[in-house]
Amino acid sequence: MQNLNGKKIAILSTHGFEQSELMEPRRQLAEAGATVHVISPESGEIRGWDEKNWGNSVPVDCPLDDAKVEDYDALVLPGGQINPDLLRVEPKAVHLIRGFYHAKKPIAAICHAPWLLIEAEIIEGREATSYPSIRTDMENAGAAWKDAKVVNDEGIITSRNPGDLDAFCDEIASAVAAGIHTDRKVA
Repeated sequence: MQNLNGKKIAILSTHGFEQSELMEPRRQLAEAGATVHVISPESGEIRGWDEKNWGNSVPVDCPLDDAKVEDYDALVLPGGQINPDLLRVEPKAVHLIRGFYHAKKPIAAICHAPWLLIEAEIIEGREATSYPSIRTDMENAGAAWKDAKVVNDEGIITSRNPGDLDAFCDEIASAVAAGIHTDRKVA
């Protein structure tokens, strides 16, 4: 994995995140040297979902109201069904995602989290992947859906499920180390 010393990465999440899809990127990116903050519309702690039951809680490092795109080098969006479904109806969450997009910073979404890319209207015309059950949602939003461990289209990074986490984290680290994606076409 790339050396991420001096880099700051935001993980946007709320209750019901898929346990491994928040914990593993947070661990791997921090081990690579990045400062990783969990951003949430909630305060205190948010609780994960671990397969078929509620999982562990993680502390919120930064309230969504205080989060600024310019403070971070990338944005990670963990999946699970509950987390992205709650966030996609939160206007400030969608606004933050669009902010990272317009700043041409890497945005990484796994599992059901590409729902947030759809809601932010930034997936049309891009190659992407997701959990198979939202493939039709992705295609209806204009994505060219691929069945792959990880897809990176100009810094929009997507993966399918927890089995893809190592490839997902490696791709995030590579994108962050490469810096801003100046080749991204922003409407």
